[in-house]
Amino acid sequence: MMKISIFGSGYAGLVTACGLSKFYEVICVDIDKNKVESINKGICPIYEQGIEQYIKNIKAVTSAEKAVKETEISFICIGTPSKEDGSFDYKFLESVSRSIGKVLKEKNSFHIVVVKSTVTPGTTEEIVLPIIEAESKKTAGKDFGISMNPEFLKEGTAIEDFLSPDRIVIGTIDNKTKTILNELYKPFNSVILNTDIKTAEMIKIASNSFLAAKISFINEISNICRKLKVNSYKTAEGMGLDKRIAPYFLQSGAGFGGSCFPKDIKALIAKSRELNYEPQLLNAVLKINENQPIEIIKMLENKLPSLENKKISILGLSFKPKTDDIRESPSIKVISELLSKNAEIHVFDPIAMENTKKIFENKVNYSKNISESLKNASACIIMTDWEDFKKLNKDNFSIMKTKIVIDGRKTISNLEDIDYSSLGGQEC
Repeated sequence: MMKISIFGSGYAGLVTACGLSKFYEVICVDIDKNKVESINKGICPIYEQGIEQYIKNIKAVTSAEKAVKETEISFICIGTPSKEDGSFDYKFLESVSRSIGKVLKEKNSFHIVVVKSTVTPGTTEEIVLPIIEAESKKTAGKDFGISMNPEFLKEGTAIEDFLSPDRIVIGTIDNKTKTILNELYKPFNSVILNTDIKTAEMIKIASNSFLAAKISFINEISNICRKLKVNSYKTAEGMGLDKRIAPYFLQSGAGFGGSCFPKDIKALIAKSRELNYEPQLLNAVLKINENQPIEIIKMLENKLPSLENKKISILGLSFKPKTDDIRESPSIKVISELLSKNAEIHVFDPIAMENTKKIFENKVNYSKNISESLKNASACIIMTDWEDFKKLNKDNFSIMKTKIVIDGRKTISNLEDIDYSSLGGQEC
């Protein structure tokens, strides 16, 4: 059985480790001792549906030496946080590359290093490869393998995405590495696209940028539809029937968030500027998305001209359902704007409230359930389309002081006796 080490036990690292553990022996490497202890106890340190059944298959260590020496392939799944200018900060990637290189210096067998972290094109060959060669005193493509193998995971369905991928992209510089990695992924029964390393890096960041562009496009159309009193949802449905367009990512709403889309677009913009190219479309995608939560505030102020001391219920904090991730969540932007207008905020989310407390602390009220959040509220804003919210009816809203509901995700249908509106224009 092939033995694999995964550097980084964050979101991408743990999902990769758990997915590969279905077929191979996997070791996670992390400097966080608490994470290592948690994994070794079979307790997953992240929230992701379906991951619990696989976490018991892997073991974790803090020693890079032990992990590299005992395995044949090392995946780098380290975070690449954003700098102030939007570009990726590669300090963690560089540190892991040095650690792996030092161990490879003492290892005689051929070892493959796979970069799975999201990076801008050129990073693997210009940063990772030279560091490993310098530390190991060995040559990439001859003494060790180097590859870029991007992940295409969606939070909430990541395990399913990993085990049943749309495609697997493998970027390499030598045939031996390509052959071994193609063999590694055979059990996944997916289309495998072999490319050079730089192209593999670009496929990931371009894919996320395109999906984000579809979201911003339909949100702009939705804003126009609302002014024209046109149903944007039916508009999107009609567009999506065209096979060239497809219906995916054409759901207008409060905008995109999470750890990938905003960060990746900003990084690609920063990289483009390094090359003296100003990416106008990508700039517009970000600007539309940043403004979208403000559209909700405008809709609310049309119904409640003064928000001062008004109780506003916010249902949903995570950027999407089935995750507790609030990074770049439109909900956070809406709450911040409401606080600046001295509104009294009462929030509820099935699993994301603890993460929200890290940002707002006691500036907002954290409700125990939906009813507590809605009771005596002057308005309700639905920001995440959790299944529990889809079941809401007019009786649930009867406890509000003023029955104003603004739906940022088209979560529920137009309700009788409720002042209901959504970002999608006129309701049919």
